[in-house]
Amino acid sequence: MTVARNRIAVYPGTFDPITNGHIDLVDRAAPLFERLIIGVAESPGKGPALPLELRVELARQAVAHHSHVEVRGFDCLLAHFVDKVGAGVLLRGLRAVSDFEYEFQLASMNRHLIPEVETLFLTPAEQYGFISSSLVREIARLGGDVSGFVPPAVAAALQAQWQRNPR
Repeated sequence: MTVARNRIAVYPGTFDPITNGHIDLVDRAAPLFERLIIGVAESPGKGPALPLELRVELARQAVAHHSHVEVRGFDCLLAHFVDKVGAGVLLRGLRAVSDFEYEFQLASMNRHLIPEVETLFLTPAEQYGFISSSLVREIARLGGDVSGFVPPAVAAALQAQWQRNPR
């Protein structure tokens, strides 16, 4: 792997929605790389609540304070996206031990698909360890206050989403 690739990292996910935990990881990883790319996956199989374009825009707003962090949507195999952007590092978050087995599987598969790319795991600050996008969506869907878990623009987008499409 070239040194230049090592200076570019991709933080992939569905980000449905981006949470304060995700932003915490970005805040701590950003100083480690020349470029950090948040890759927002289309993930139609997961049936995201928010459309890709909105998830990308909300993520851009949430990390706008970092000049060298960019947000891109993608709808292809992660290995292809990482190769396309020239990254040498995949950034993944681990909230709890329960995340480890799944993340370890992903890292092993990615090592097979893109052996020149390393996976770096970071844990969120303790106050964000319990936050997950799926819990935030459920709270918002049921009319709860998610303002402590997501940026204000995300809370507003979720509220608007559930008012338009109550389930």
